[in-house]
Amino acid sequence: MRESELSGMTALFPSEDGNPQERQQLMQLIEQIVSGVDALKNPNGVNLKGEKLRTDHFYQNLILESAIPQSGAPLAEVGDELLKLLHNHPYHTRYFLTNILPMASTPGILGMITAMLVNGNNLWDVYGPAGAEAEVRVISMMSKLVGYDALRSGGYTTWGGQGAVFTGLRLAIAKFAPDAPRTGVPGNFYAFCSESAHYSLFKSMEATGIGSDHLIKVRTTADSAMDTDDLRYKLEQVIAAGGIPVYIVATTGTTDAMGIDDAELIYSVAADVAVKHGLKRPHIHADSALGGFFAFFNSYHFEVNPLGFTPEVSAALRAIANRMKHLPYADSLCFDFQKLGQTPYLTSLFLVRDAADLQLLDLEPDETPYVGHRGYGQYHTGYTLECSRMASSISIYSALLAFGEEGYQRLLAQLVEVNLAFRRELRVQLPYVEIVNGDNPGIVTLFRIYPQCAQGFETEVAGRCTLAEIQATNQLNERLFEALGETREHMFFGDTKKHLIVPTAEGDSVALYAAKIFVISPYTETGDVAEIIKHLKNVIEKVYEAQETASITSGRE
Repeated sequence: MRESELSGMTALFPSEDGNPQERQQLMQLIEQIVSGVDALKNPNGVNLKGEKLRTDHFYQNLILESAIPQSGAPLAEVGDELLKLLHNHPYHTRYFLTNILPMASTPGILGMITAMLVNGNNLWDVYGPAGAEAEVRVISMMSKLVGYDALRSGGYTTWGGQGAVFTGLRLAIAKFAPDAPRTGVPGNFYAFCSESAHYSLFKSMEATGIGSDHLIKVRTTADSAMDTDDLRYKLEQVIAAGGIPVYIVATTGTTDAMGIDDAELIYSVAADVAVKHGLKRPHIHADSALGGFFAFFNSYHFEVNPLGFTPEVSAALRAIANRMKHLPYADSLCFDFQKLGQTPYLTSLFLVRDAADLQLLDLEPDETPYVGHRGYGQYHTGYTLECSRMASSISIYSALLAFGEEGYQRLLAQLVEVNLAFRRELRVQLPYVEIVNGDNPGIVTLFRIYPQCAQGFETEVAGRCTLAEIQATNQLNERLFEALGETREHMFFGDTKKHLIVPTAEGDSVALYAAKIFVISPYTETGDVAEIIKHLKNVIEKVYEAQETASITSGRE
């Protein structure tokens, strides 16, 4: 290859020497993307501007028309194509009210750019020293926040809450069967979680080979927290049948209802049962991917109330914090910083109370012939499932420095305040709509509508509704989901087809469907609640009108 051609190739990379000409070119390309996104923003909706007709054949057409070009395009043209990808893409405005999909904050983005510019592999500090340093720092910071001993704890950044749940299960298996990584998992191991737990444990059971049939679901109480009496009963059942409980996931902030399992009580029950039967206590993992961020209030002086929260907001925050203070009872836990930490995907942090546990999963030196276990380098993470790890810890570190404890406290309090205001207005303006997670303070409200003259939520929870009645109500709420979905370019609500599992009058069990508002944007304020309620009321009334029309038509037939 000629020297001139090689020179042309280096134009596709940041400069080797930091010269201003190539830096300016890179900055211009970044400016093209940033200004292009700004031009697409629409604060009166939740989608960026631009047409994107996703018909039934949309993805098939992409397959047919896509091909690698023979010659590379100029970078400015590439930028134009990248911006086209963003047309009609959801974007976080005050009307973005769905699930747990927050914005990436400016410090989070800066940290990610920093990581990308050096592109180190965070597996080993010889390859990624910046990421290793940031990782040690954020592990210490978050360990101290939740109440772990930072000199004893450990952890690493991983692929979401799923990666943390999965590693927790790997640790549990290794504790009970140290040879399992080589000889396989014994067939009598069992794991436990609540009916409201995230499905990531279900997938982890499959992936480890234990099998999802060995996942025991524990009943939940009205506040979506694990029923520890039922946990004790099911632990005893498994042991009586020859099984060994190895893993319990305590969900400390469910995705739908913000239910918070009591980690201290779960620890007590698990320890009691283990001692009774002469077994090891199961490894307890707190799935705190969402709710764990409320640990920022562990040190908040609610009596003094230095940030001036209203009594209602303070009471809600204190109720959450009273559960989060039990996180140190968990052997491991996690923080999805791409959720309430306000950093880009994917920036999740897995923590263990005892860093020595991770050595149960480490590889032997001859299994990693070119990474770590050398006379040089002091930070080697061969115990991670990933063989290559991006330095997402830098983004987390950047956000922690920029927000500080007080910044996160203010942001979380604002989200809670808006949610409380929404509940107040919903009860006044739409009294026929029932809030089905009223016992859960936080940032999410689940609400459910009922057919005319149908019995309500309390009757369902009490088990006095028939399966047919609950299914009819679920179908009505599913129609509400669809109606809200048709208007999601203006306001984007969430929904779930699995709130509580309730008994039926016939003795069966069934899940309840519910729509949700998830207050997640920093731009959503209490002043926006009236418009949100007005929009919701209009959609719900149309659903009822359609139901009445269908009922009249059916009667005539």
